Amino acid sequence: MVGAEIAALAAALCWSFGGLIATRPVRALGAVRFNRVRMSLVFAMLSLAALFNRGWWTLNREHFLILIVSALIGICLGDTSYYGALKRLGPRRSGILFATNAPITAILGYLVLDERLPAQTSIGCALIMTGVFLAVFFGTVEGQQHSFEKVRGSLPAGVVMALFAAVCQAVSVIIVRPVMASGVDAVAASALRVGTAAVILSSILVVRPLQNLPVVPLTWKLLGQVTLSGLVGMALGMTFLLFALAYGPAGLVSTLSATSPILILPILWAVTRERPAVGAWVGAVMAVAGAGCIFNT
Repeated sequence: MVGAEIAALAAALCWSFGGLIATRPVRALGAVRFNRVRMSLVFAMLSLAALFNRGWWTLNREHFLILIVSALIGICLGDTSYYGALKRLGPRRSGILFATNAPITAILGYLVLDERLPAQTSIGCALIMTGVFLAVFFGTVEGQQHSFEKVRGSLPAGVVMALFAAVCQAVSVIIVRPVMASGVDAVAASALRVGTAAVILSSILVVRPLQNLPVVPLTWKLLGQVTLSGLVGMALGMTFLLFALAYGPAGLVSTLSATSPILILPILWAVTRERPAVGAWVGAVMAVAGAGCIFNT
């Protein structure tokens, strides 16, 4: 199961970079418009990859239906809500609220899939989640001025959006876990989920265009940022997550993939040149200790 654990951590690392890259374009384009453009680009990437590795042939009709439902909940609703929160709260605050998807997934995995984790693994998961919360709640120092740390718009609305995104992610993972465990190709599954979400979001914008919002031109620079965010955060991140779900319990995979707020600390330090507070590093140490418990199970 080590492969699943490494894949889950790889997904977290991809989401750390992807969220950071996405902050500026999502604030310029808006959550729905950004998500539609990003998913259309990612679908093209993944569908070609699945065609070359013959991944499409691993899917049957039942897989299609389940993956489509998973996409509706996890991407159409969840991702759009998350990027709405990212636009308002920035990557750090959004990350901590979204990380609550891990305990929600663990509970649902126990109730719905009857997944039980060994005691040492459960302790490791608890350490990781405690570390993640510490890293973000106590991760700032007085006087930070970077735009990534500024709240734009309604704080309560951003919090609700991030928590709703966490619930959608947890439900989506529980739905898709049995499909991935059956041996379908992770790239093809990612392509189908992303393609479904792209079609639905595009259809919604055709029926109900966004009104009363300033139209920001999609410049080459913005398009490049959206493409890079999609490649790293969605194409790679989602594929790693689905691969991890094929071989590991949903609760464990979600917990390890929720370490993005920890992994983003040194990245934010390098980008903003503002050192995280001591509490952030204490949380990071706890998360590493928790990962150690899991890998030594």
